[in-house]
Amino acid sequence: MIGILIIAHGTLGESLIHCASHVMGERPPQLRQIGVSVHDDPAHLLPQAQELVRELDRGDGVLVLSDIYGATPCNLVGKLLKPGRVEGIAGVNLPMLVRALAYRNEPLEVLVEKAVAGGCGGVIHFTHEACIHHD
Repeated sequence: MIGILIIAHGTLGESLIHCASHVMGERPPQLRQIGVSVHDDPAHLLPQAQELVRELDRGDGVLVLSDIYGATPCNLVGKLLKPGRVEGIAGVNLPMLVRALAYRNEPLEVLVEKAVAGGCGGVIHFTHEACIHHD
């Protein structure tokens, strides 16, 4: 099973884990997060992130999810990447996380594709017509 680490601003990671646990009926194993605050020094967070990646990798690799591409959490993810072993995706949302959890027994490259597709596919423009239920 592929480990999943979320590195995001504030409490977003823990909130996503809480919501995903609700959707899935239990807190998924091998799922951790690091919240980055405005006062955190990324250099001090890097060893913690590296340790979590080691803990989460039980032989199948780790997927690291971040919120905003180019922001501090994402830059931290960039320092963890090892192609084919530790992969990263920016733009995490709940559909992406749920999809990643559902496909984490697939190879890492498949998981990355499924997670990105879930994240993108979960972004939908609501229209009035789409929300009307016909009886």
